[in-house]
Amino acid sequence: MIASLITGIVKLLCGANARWLGCAPELKPRIYFANHTSHLDAVVLWAALPASIRAKTRPVAAKDYWTQGALRRFLAGRGFHALLIERQNVTVRGNPLEPMLAVLDAGGSLIIFPEGTRSTGHEPKPFKSGLFHLARRRPGIELVPVFLENLNRVLPKGEILPVPMLGSVTIGAPVIIEPNESKAEFLERARCAVWNLHLT
Repeated sequence: MIASLITGIVKLLCGANARWLGCAPELKPRIYFANHTSHLDAVVLWAALPASIRAKTRPVAAKDYWTQGALRRFLAGRGFHALLIERQNVTVRGNPLEPMLAVLDAGGSLIIFPEGTRSTGHEPKPFKSGLFHLARRRPGIELVPVFLENLNRVLPKGEILPVPMLGSVTIGAPVIIEPNESKAEFLERARCAVWNLHLT
């Protein structure tokens, strides 16, 4: 009920329906990785997925942001079922990769933002290493690039209330890590897979 309400509100505000250009929506474990310009990114991409896939997909979100205040905690926990991870005090015992791997191993999917923080530019910033380590640890999982457009105008940085604005969600062809590919090579190729979707 809560998830349906959030989905309806997000689509009313953003009008963001997914365009599946490089693959079809399938109910199987995947890692959807996207550019990051707004706090709405995770919710919009999650809401754009078909209901059956949405139910098995968890957006990975920053614990320090989504635990500030009762409303954010409620939305993250009861609304879009976010997987909250620590990004400030990461330790070996508190490795954020482990809960992500657990979701994939249980048959779920993830939404991640490899830039780490929101970008103020149009082109994605260099990706951090998390996507590479997930790909190495679970090579059978599809890595699906997504380009989100206009969401930074729906909820600009520093603003609290969203402004209705047409956004877009473009989903591309899965990326496969090559056996001898270096971390730097893979991350740049994955970043380009996201960025190239803005041309479609």
